[in-house]
Amino acid sequence: MPEQPTERSNEEWVAQLTNPETQAQALHDLRLRLQRSLLYYLAQERSDLRHLPPSEQEHLAQDFAQDATLRVLQNLSHFRGESRFTTWANKIAVRLAISELRRARYKDFSLDDLTTNGEFLSANTNLVGSAPPNPERAAEQENIRNVLRAAFQAALTPRQYQALVAVALENVPMDVVAAQLGTNRNALYKLIHDARKKLRAYLEEQGLSTDYLLKLFEAS
Repeated sequence: MPEQPTERSNEEWVAQLTNPETQAQALHDLRLRLQRSLLYYLAQERSDLRHLPPSEQEHLAQDFAQDATLRVLQNLSHFRGESRFTTWANKIAVRLAISELRRARYKDFSLDDLTTNGEFLSANTNLVGSAPPNPERAAEQENIRNVLRAAFQAALTPRQYQALVAVALENVPMDVVAAQLGTNRNALYKLIHDARKKLRAYLEEQGLSTDYLLKLFEAS
């Protein structure tokens, strides 16, 4: 029969996790709770992971629970008691799992691939809507795609190009892009902000406004 962690009130969790004499057992129980919650999340709420055998899902849950337990301990001073302690801890654990799974998804991603051919806007890309455009709008959209491709190449530095395409169009996590660029999140935010500003100015010089572009790519 699986081991069942001891029930505790919010106050008991905080007190026992901060007391050297009771911390080890409290951490053990917390890890078991987080592991159980994470296994449910991975097996039931992540359709992209259902192909994994149960043993691998269990292994992921164990690894994430170990890291999440330490994360909870590090953030213990931020717990305000506005919810159950275990609910608060579970949220931290799931956020950590989401972050780690996203990081694993892009482990083989390379920013250099973005500048190989520059084909980041395919003919099937609707920037806002998902409905197929009518023939007239489709032709206009393709013309604008060509303008956008040229704008990205002409207005931006290679570094700005890589950052903006990766984050805004490829949805690559900020920390993955920052690591590959050898920078930090704050500097990456600034880089993307400057890239958007330069791109907007370039497009306006071509007589195109961002409002027009968004309107054009809305669902028909």
